[in-house]
Amino acid sequence: MNAPVKTWKCEVCGYIHQGDTPPDVCPVCGVGPEMFSPFEVVAAPARQAVSRWRCTICDHVAQGDAPPEACPVCAAEHELFEPARSPVASSAGGAGGRILILGAGVAGVTAAEHARRADPDAAITLLSKEPDPPYYRLNLTRYLASEVEESSLALQPAAWYEAQRLELVQGEAAHIHREDRQVDLRDGRRLAYDRLVLATGAHAFTPPIPGATKNGVVPLRTLHDARAILQRVRPGASVVCLGGGLLGLEGAGALARRGAHVTVLEGFDWLLPRQLARPAATLLQSHLERLGMDVRCGVKLEEVLGDEDVVEVRLASGIELPADLVLLAVGIRPNSYLGRLSGLDVGRGVIVDDRMQTSDERIFAAGDVAEHRGVLYGLWPSSYAQGVIAGSNAAGGELEFQGLPPSNRIKVLEVDLFSIGVFQPTDASYRVIEEQRGETYARLVCRDGQLVGANLFGDTSLAGEVKTAVEQGTQIRELPASLLERFSDLTAQCTGNQ
Repeated sequence: MNAPVKTWKCEVCGYIHQGDTPPDVCPVCGVGPEMFSPFEVVAAPARQAVSRWRCTICDHVAQGDAPPEACPVCAAEHELFEPARSPVASSAGGAGGRILILGAGVAGVTAAEHARRADPDAAITLLSKEPDPPYYRLNLTRYLASEVEESSLALQPAAWYEAQRLELVQGEAAHIHREDRQVDLRDGRRLAYDRLVLATGAHAFTPPIPGATKNGVVPLRTLHDARAILQRVRPGASVVCLGGGLLGLEGAGALARRGAHVTVLEGFDWLLPRQLARPAATLLQSHLERLGMDVRCGVKLEEVLGDEDVVEVRLASGIELPADLVLLAVGIRPNSYLGRLSGLDVGRGVIVDDRMQTSDERIFAAGDVAEHRGVLYGLWPSSYAQGVIAGSNAAGGELEFQGLPPSNRIKVLEVDLFSIGVFQPTDASYRVIEEQRGETYARLVCRDGQLVGANLFGDTSLAGEVKTAVEQGTQIRELPASLLERFSDLTAQCTGNQ
């Protein structure tokens, strides 16, 4: 039995670090060890429903939610039956077998690592669609900004895969033959499995805009995308970034640092509407404009202009903007096509239960492709956690994924942001305390005498106290002194709702 590995989560970018202590510097966003907190995958032993019953007299196995009244073979009474484990679920750790993992992002690599920890004898194959070794997708914007070298992007050194006895295969899965337990690759090869983990991730969404397929219209999802972007960007180049979310702003900032003239287009009325109240977003926009970016909110891109290559973009207002490159950052979609083609239950993603098991008991799913309790997380920590569960269970483990709380603390272009709970009130039952000091902004939202949401911009020093108060439902009068002293009107304005 391997000793448990301690893990730490960067509270800014979500990077997961393994080790006895947090790293001196986050390899993704560059913050120090003080921004790391212990990270434990919230897992529990699986509670399996019994559907097979073994007669303790003659070993006959009966199917059903309850044992039969009498054994049809030896007539033993139902009290003499005991639960029988499914043959598919019986390969406990150490029993060997073939585990095939489709996808080599963080979910796939983590699944492979924990499958090996659960079963030292399994033959584990990790299939990567990309020709490059598995890498930190989170670090692509830093790579664009010349903050890290391409050589530092790898998730693990080549020797790690050898030490873990993981076979790393490059190729793309085309079809899963569930009855034969084999996977066809597009190049004609075929891989066999006893257990399969779908970790095929997601792809960048391309909006249905005329001209969106022209050369120079590029998403930022893969290392190949990043290389294509760098081939087009030079000092003085005109870049239009479609999307004012986290990825779009980080990508826009990276290209601005390379000397490009960057215009950010956001369809919503302000930037980061899921993370920021409008006053905070206004401060963020001013910050970006001081960095030399042109930010336009509440606009719609109507057409990408040019022959084979992009030359300009036209907005719905009729304004045309020069563009040597259009960076698409308008969301992702799960790569669920393979699961759907193979007859698995698919909603927005491949549907999994708490064991990360799909509608096929031999197939698990994890990461951006997995839909758990109706949720598509699309976050690094959740992909890591689901990879732990899926890989362990594929190797015979019995763990359940309990979900993860949303990540609330982020850093965008050197500005600290924090949001939690209901920071955008929906009716008059809420009370809002707002405070702006220079380039910092704070909003606390109360209801029924409790703090129910918050938004902090620029100064997130009280994020820990706020997070605890919201999650625990702390009464206003019982809040830490640091909060009550900072927001002197909090008690007067919010306790009247009790």
